[in-house]
Amino acid sequence: MGLRILGWGSALPEKVVTNHDLQKTLDTSDEWIVERSGIRERRIGDSTAALAIEAGRAALSKSNVDPASVDVMVLATTTPDQAVPACSAHVHHELGLGGGAFDLNAACSGFVYALVMANGLLETGANRVLVVGAETLSRITDWDDRNTAVLFGDGGGALMLEREAGEGQLLGWDLGLDASAREILQCDLGGFVQMDGREVFKRAVRVLVDSAKRTLAQAKVRSEDVKLLVPHQANIRIIQAACDRLGIPEENTAIVLHKTGNTSSASIPLALVDAIDAGRLEEGDLVLMTGFGAGMTWGSALLRWQSPPEAQGASA
Repeated sequence: MGLRILGWGSALPEKVVTNHDLQKTLDTSDEWIVERSGIRERRIGDSTAALAIEAGRAALSKSNVDPASVDVMVLATTTPDQAVPACSAHVHHELGLGGGAFDLNAACSGFVYALVMANGLLETGANRVLVVGAETLSRITDWDDRNTAVLFGDGGGALMLEREAGEGQLLGWDLGLDASAREILQCDLGGFVQMDGREVFKRAVRVLVDSAKRTLAQAKVRSEDVKLLVPHQANIRIIQAACDRLGIPEENTAIVLHKTGNTSSASIPLALVDAIDAGRLEEGDLVLMTGFGAGMTWGSALLRWQSPPEAQGASA
């Protein structure tokens, strides 16, 4: 058994904060931020649950399935609205889902972790799994720190998945963790994100590329076969370096960070949904998702794109 993507959705707060807005209060400039990160603006606002609900509802609507028929929801987030209960409980209730739900925190690799977890659930008996990545990083960002304030934003993305006989769309995956690097990107409870940007950059490119190569090798495909690379949207220079080392043209990459900033576990689904809605995928295209995050975690997943089946029926 494997997974089939039935629907997708995304959510962004209404409030837009541009680089020009930030340069009014920080010792920075639009040129400096764009040159070092590729980010021009980010969205700020709403709660993590609200963004997850909006993205999840859009994915459910797109797939035209009864929310009560969902067996499990996996919510990838580093910024839950409460310590207890899990943020997924609120989302589960508002969406009217069946089955269970839980939060998963693997930082910016979280959505890939959640997707791999969902595939395992589908292989072992679940029929439908909703996977969501949602973050409100603005709540843990020090807006007086020019090194981090320019990077982060809020958002959410979701995929509605169904069990399918056969191989399914997930062809290979790789997950990993090097906890010896946990101090280079961290946030204490009640505190703000602290980051050693130089060290993160150096390690991120290496682990992102190595993880992607392991995933491609597992699926027995070449990097030149990849139609769309969907990387974690942290920094344009990291993405460009990864493309160069993987041999994947930058024009074959899904990039939204210029308008979203780094949205952690929401960044990969936001970029994927943007590419799908723009008509960038055709039947049989290979899609490689790869990310890295605090921990230091990394994760990659290779999908073969299939157009979703026609209307499933609200009571299917």
